[in-house]
Amino acid sequence: MERKVVGQRKKRYDGLAHVTGETRFVDDVFIPGTLTVKVLRSPASKGKIRQLDTSAAENLPGVEGIITHEDVPNNAFGLVPDQPVLAETVRYKGQPIAAVAARDERAALNAIDHIKIEVDEEEPVFDPLEAMKPSAPKVRPEGNCYMFGDAPCRRVVFGDVEAGFAEADQIIEGEFRTRPAEHAPMETQVSLAVPEGRGRLTIYTVSSSLLFHHGLLSSILKMDKDDLRIASLAEKPLYDWLDDIHVAFRSGTVGGSFGAKNDIHADHVTALLALKTGQPVKWRWTREEETLYSTHRGGWHIRFKDGVNKDGRIVARKVTSVRDAGAYSALNTYVVEKHCYMVGGPYFIPNVLVEGYCVYTNKTPSSSMRGFGVFPATFACEMQMNKIASQLKMDPWELRFINACRNGDQTPTRRVLDSVYLIETMKACAEKAGIKLPDRLTAMTSEARELKS
Repeated sequence: MERKVVGQRKKRYDGLAHVTGETRFVDDVFIPGTLTVKVLRSPASKGKIRQLDTSAAENLPGVEGIITHEDVPNNAFGLVPDQPVLAETVRYKGQPIAAVAARDERAALNAIDHIKIEVDEEEPVFDPLEAMKPSAPKVRPEGNCYMFGDAPCRRVVFGDVEAGFAEADQIIEGEFRTRPAEHAPMETQVSLAVPEGRGRLTIYTVSSSLLFHHGLLSSILKMDKDDLRIASLAEKPLYDWLDDIHVAFRSGTVGGSFGAKNDIHADHVTALLALKTGQPVKWRWTREEETLYSTHRGGWHIRFKDGVNKDGRIVARKVTSVRDAGAYSALNTYVVEKHCYMVGGPYFIPNVLVEGYCVYTNKTPSSSMRGFGVFPATFACEMQMNKIASQLKMDPWELRFINACRNGDQTPTRRVLDSVYLIETMKACAEKAGIKLPDRLTAMTSEARELKS
């Protein structure tokens, strides 16, 4: 029997449990004897740790274990493995340096206060445009720009942009900035690590990237993947065979993510403390920690230079985008690449050059947020389209219709499009908005250009 789905409302499978308070989150899991985790964070934005003394804190009542970078088997993780679990050298204010597991929160916080730390502070850099200058303080010894192969930026080249500028009737430029944004998930970063005996470990996690994080944690801990079980709260595993290797990847509740839980924030610390103490440990981030120290959508500086003809055709487009990555790579390199592929917009432009920079600063690491760099790309592109229409004294709808991609067109990444309905979608949007389009636009379709009479 045929069932119509498109256009129909569908109840969320977990909606009733959410609104009645029945949904269980990681912080709802209670295991007797669970220790509380608190972390000593860097008071400086940049510097070298001259002294780190945990001896006084270790002897306090209620303290069961303390770890520093010396306790991490492999102190580097990430898509680009450049971020330490616990810092030896400080690169941003609030960076984790030591972690305490204690019988309750008061004891843990008291221990943090008794850890002696001295940091020889160095000059930080916070502006990515300043960080790109040769004279800027070095965030990292190798430099402040991530190297995409042998280039300091990700390039997308299509046609000959300089030749396109030469044949254009007018050059129109625009510069746009987007600010950082915090995800603000309902449940902050929470992790519960439970030793299971025979060297095995279960981690209850808010991760939304379970398979990816399983590999990262195995590398950090130098632990056989078969002995590491990562679970979020759900009724059954995604794949039954995963239970055979003592790993349960479950599509459970993460308490909201929006990209905030694509990176490891707490699981590595709880895992290390659980293995050291032999007891379950839980680290629940405060809202302040979540806001200040979790990854976020990084800020962008985006510059457009367009070669435009009098009839509104864009014949050349150069985009220079600078991503503020913060102190470490996280998922920034992937975000920059995706941004570069999409920043030209859904328009056919025969000559395109995109240069996307991933720049390090002495700030909390940026990473993924909904859209992975596409949201700021779309914002900047459409603002530029409005600017072009204004300078040409042209209807912004007409400008978009003239330049819209059609079937058979190539994107700047050389993909040939074969299922395009942009013009038809814009017609539908105009109708819904009560906008009367002129006949010359309503007559347009997304058919291939060579088929158009």
